[in-house]
Amino acid sequence: MTVTHEVLNQAPPLTGFSTADEPVLLEALRREGAGWGEPEVAALGALAGSPAVADQARRAEEQPPRLRTHDRFGHRVDEVDFHPAWHQLMTVAVEHGLHGAPWSDDRPGAHLVRAAKFYVWSQAEPGHGCPISMTYAAVPALRAAPDLAAQYEPLLAARRYDFGLREPLTKAGLIAGMSMTEKQGGSDVRANTTQAVPAGDGTYRITGHKWFTSAPMSDLFLALAQTAEGLSCFLVPRVLPDGTLNGMRLMRLKDKLGNRSNASSEIEYDEAVAWPVGEPGRGVRTIVEMVNMTRLDCVLGSAAGMRAGLRQALHHTAHRRAFGKELDRQPLMRSVLADLAIESEAATLLAMRLAAAVDRTQAGDAQEAALRRLALAAGKYWVCKRGSTHAAEALECLGGNGYVEESGMPRLYREAPLLSIWEGSGNVAALDVLRALGKEPAALDAFFAEVDAASGADRRLDAAVAGLRDMLGELAVPERAQLMARSLAERMALVLQGSLLVRHSHPAVADAFCASRLGGRWGNAFGTLPTGLDLGAILDRARPQDPAGAGA
Repeated sequence: MTVTHEVLNQAPPLTGFSTADEPVLLEALRREGAGWGEPEVAALGALAGSPAVADQARRAEEQPPRLRTHDRFGHRVDEVDFHPAWHQLMTVAVEHGLHGAPWSDDRPGAHLVRAAKFYVWSQAEPGHGCPISMTYAAVPALRAAPDLAAQYEPLLAARRYDFGLREPLTKAGLIAGMSMTEKQGGSDVRANTTQAVPAGDGTYRITGHKWFTSAPMSDLFLALAQTAEGLSCFLVPRVLPDGTLNGMRLMRLKDKLGNRSNASSEIEYDEAVAWPVGEPGRGVRTIVEMVNMTRLDCVLGSAAGMRAGLRQALHHTAHRRAFGKELDRQPLMRSVLADLAIESEAATLLAMRLAAAVDRTQAGDAQEAALRRLALAAGKYWVCKRGSTHAAEALECLGGNGYVEESGMPRLYREAPLLSIWEGSGNVAALDVLRALGKEPAALDAFFAEVDAASGADRRLDAAVAGLRDMLGELAVPERAQLMARSLAERMALVLQGSLLVRHSHPAVADAFCASRLGGRWGNAFGTLPTGLDLGAILDRARPQDPAGAGA
């Protein structure tokens, strides 16, 4: 028989690597006094890059969750069935403390170490990061009700994944969710129509429709509902203390663009029993800390997606030959890869800095709290926006090989827009920058104190910072402020990234970033870097080690 299908000029499978094998990540841990977490991050990164976990991620994505509204006798159960691979991924995430564990960990840098773990583990499969992130974020919001926090916080921090419909306080560990969005309002949660009525015993009864509630299989939810005092925050368990199901009906699971492994749903609250969290009528203020924590994870998730896409692009181009030599030796491809690497490192460095600000805020540092407030809004806007563009270019590096599901690249591409939408799409994040500037003047001082730490180190960065100050002066004209919001958020994120890179990154990466993103010598697509940069040093830094010939 004539051989017609001999396989030539294809990259070997990318497997057996570590997602923690990245200088910018490990340098951040050491620099911020969290080096104690490096062995834990390294172990989780090696697991994330293992063949077994790659298979679990594939199965969880290919066999998505299914809604079971009733049992075979006709009783309402409102349960979601998952492939066992999903539970395996969740178990690892919880046992490694990616959920609420840092809130009960008094070691310095606990939140930064958790962020690094979230970053390396979500590269394996991002969908299950949603309930993990919400559990992490629920704790500071729940503390607005100290009695409830005393009961539930230890279980939200417990490193035990205990799936199933049971009374929360009887379980070994809990997962939390958030229930805010309604179809008539979207990000405008003050337009919510769900009602909460006092029951006379300290609890309320909630009735209404929620348009988008992710991870509906969670044990607890923080929900917003209208009371006589205004929009208020409540804790809603799925199972009541007497063991009966609460009035939370799962109407349908969403058929989404992005990850398929995680369940997102529409729900009806039918006189669901709820406990108030925070002051009546101050629901947005109560739940905003949960929103801020999940926004941090959006930045981490986008940075993780960039790193995963970059790894695939580097691996493929190192093994694929065209016109007589490997793709990654071709000048134009090297420019594209280096550009992707610069974007990835800038995103990761900013994400780690924001996570370090959480630790310092928890330690009582008011300036760090102010910095986090403003930089997180700008970072959420810019890094998450860049995620989609980065995923598209990384996929294109693989050509047709990247367009098929088996490559994993379509999964990255579908996931990227979610992180820009979740917890406030682009306009919401940009407007939040304006809100922070208007309500917290100390935030701008903290921001410039951070940026100016690199003053004099790079003339292009200095010029960009001066330009940002001029731009801020134009906000005094009210009709201009909203029109400038996106440009302002972008510029703030870029100068902060530039300052961090100049101070902490490899000189070649910092030089290329400042020349392109700040110096104006850049086009509108990746691969348009100016000439004269040290692309070799940038690519050497971006390439992980190559264990057992994996070619990563």
